[in-house]
Amino acid sequence: MANGAHARDHAPDANVQDALAARFERDRARLRGVAYRMLGTLPEAEDAVQEAWLRLARTDTGEVANVSGWLTTVVARVCLDQLRSRKARREDPAGMLLPEQERIEAAAMATAASPDPEEEALLADTVGLALLVVLDTLSPAERLAFVLHDLFGVSFEEIAPVVDRTPAAARQLASRARRRVHGQSAAVEADQARRREVVDAFLAASRGGDFEALLTVLDPDVVIRGDEAAVRLGGDVEFESRGARRVAEQFCGRAQAAKPALADGELAVLVAPHDQVLLVLRLTFRDGRISEIDAVAERDVIDAMELVRLA
Repeated sequence: MANGAHARDHAPDANVQDALAARFERDRARLRGVAYRMLGTLPEAEDAVQEAWLRLARTDTGEVANVSGWLTTVVARVCLDQLRSRKARREDPAGMLLPEQERIEAAAMATAASPDPEEEALLADTVGLALLVVLDTLSPAERLAFVLHDLFGVSFEEIAPVVDRTPAAARQLASRARRRVHGQSAAVEADQARRREVVDAFLAASRGGDFEALLTVLDPDVVIRGDEAAVRLGGDVEFESRGARRVAEQFCGRAQAAKPALADGELAVLVAPHDQVLLVLRLTFRDGRISEIDAVAERDVIDAMELVRLA
């Protein structure tokens, strides 16, 4: 992979552009798979793959011995930079972006392709939500070493220059990541499965008007909050209601157009008649029951969410 990774920028002539594009398309699915496992969202993965194409289009590929490996290196480096930037933002005590960072993020959001919800749901199901959750606990370098080596068979000699380590150190990164992934994935997967069962039971009881069944999946002190748009949409829905019986009354006999989903990676419920999302119910769980429901109907807030419908 590293062979040719430092090829100089040189825009290829028009005669080879079509050949390059065809060559890139053959690698696109694999590159997107690498980027998705690194970044955890389809829009970011697509951005990383697009950046790889832009770099390929201005590179003299005559000096690249292994184009597929070179593209994987580029995508890996783009993803590593993104993960480090993400980590730095999380650790910023002020929680604010600098003006230049804001400009870059705004430009990235404006140019990102809109993901197909079904496509992202399929990709998330293939990768496994539990794995994505655990990968997000790794350091950027650990995540890259594990994803490239364990999931895509890239050698540590090729990984080392990407993470600026020796091959032996890259091997240690992957080993640490592997132990954490294997130690946590089963627990995370089991927890996600239990929560999904609760959501399915909640929707079934709501649709069927089964008040007692609703009480079994709601925490006794459950609270539901609604923004102004949700209150207007629901008619008799209050800004905030507390207690299982009171919340169950609001959902009993409803939810005909509701479906399970992921909202920014967390289990949620979409109310989407005729495939138009009108309401998002963001859920919090405690001791195997739903403890908080945040009803969001403000259009700009919904549009800013990353929504993935689940089967």
